[in-house]
Amino acid sequence: MDSIIVTGGGPLSGQIPIAGAKNACLTLMPATLLSEEPLTLTNAPRLSDIRTMTTLLQSLGAEVSSLQDGHVLALSSHDIHNHKADYDIVRKMRASILVLGPMLARDGHAVVSLPGGCAIGARPVDLHLRALEAMGAELDLRDGYVHAKAPGGLRGGTFEFPLVSVGATENALMAATLAKGTTVLKNAAKEPEIVDLADCLRRMGAQIEGDGTDTITIQGVERLGGATHRVVTDRIELGTYMLAPAICGGEVECLGGEIRLVQAFCEKLDAAGITVEETQSGLKVSRKNGRVRAVDVTTEPFPGFPTDLQAQMMALLCTAEGTSVLEEKIFENRFMHAPELMRMGARIEVHGGTATVTGVEKLRGAPVMATDLRASVSLILAGLAAEGETQVNRVYHLDRGYEHVVRKLSGVGAKIERIKET
Repeated sequence: MDSIIVTGGGPLSGQIPIAGAKNACLTLMPATLLSEEPLTLTNAPRLSDIRTMTTLLQSLGAEVSSLQDGHVLALSSHDIHNHKADYDIVRKMRASILVLGPMLARDGHAVVSLPGGCAIGARPVDLHLRALEAMGAELDLRDGYVHAKAPGGLRGGTFEFPLVSVGATENALMAATLAKGTTVLKNAAKEPEIVDLADCLRRMGAQIEGDGTDTITIQGVERLGGATHRVVTDRIELGTYMLAPAICGGEVECLGGEIRLVQAFCEKLDAAGITVEETQSGLKVSRKNGRVRAVDVTTEPFPGFPTDLQAQMMALLCTAEGTSVLEEKIFENRFMHAPELMRMGARIEVHGGTATVTGVEKLRGAPVMATDLRASVSLILAGLAAEGETQVNRVYHLDRGYEHVVRKLSGVGAKIERIKET
């Protein structure tokens, strides 16, 4: 397997372009199943997860073409001839469940395997299913597949999510666009990716109000048309690269970054002593003097601190002055990066969903192993601040969510290289 070698060095300087959002694009792509007309997505990220979703959609009969070096995706679902999302594809990525709502809404039936993805907790799909049932779907779980049907089509209904779920909100939102009547989704997710999906669906002719709040109202329409839509900036990649100069010093401008996407995260950086400034092109992040200060972090649904930046933030706090407490409230089993950081000299104690980090003067380079997507990049960030060489193994996780990470970091002065499997 490939590995990444990071040699800790001096401060960083320069610009890093931020890609389109992986989590937004993976939701926008299944929206093609709602219409017979073409959907074009610009600012698409070039990631293995995008290729997996492409394979899944093509297996259903959709046409997907990658244009402009992968930054533009042209999709068409005029001929959906297969309504079964097979385990061999779906097991690779949890976002695969997002084909369920659109297929069910458009054609009244679908069979979708229970999904896979990073091993960061159970993340059950029951909320997806319960929301669809509220719209009249008939569901049967057997042999590892969800067998869904709505012989007379979906109908509008009201569903209150007992827990905020981004994926379930997205699935229900897409399904409701073609349901008969009005659907109201309460305690809905507010993430920018939800707003981005709603914007795209409106361009296709959907009638949606309230996205970005906890109550979304959808008036179903008979059909949706085609559209061209630009994928929103990836706020998790943005936050990740904002942490690079925070960890090892210097000044980096993240092109395309917006404060509104990472407000809660920026507040924690400010408390730690990191400067964030808006520019005409994005966000400039700098750390000039001394160690960062310890801060406490609790992950929450948007607009709170993102769970997908928790591992990276922990890497920063490993060298902070003082003791920080990180509380993970979104996913269980999401501190698997902690033992690897401890191999580098970090002082971390984990008890259930809480990690206590006591900062040290310096981390030490060591061989470490990535356990999931965000953990992998947290170890790379830690390596930037460590003395000596850090070898991050099992970096195939990284390819699911970060394009050209070596090129982007080396472009601002990091000493980093990828070693190909021989």
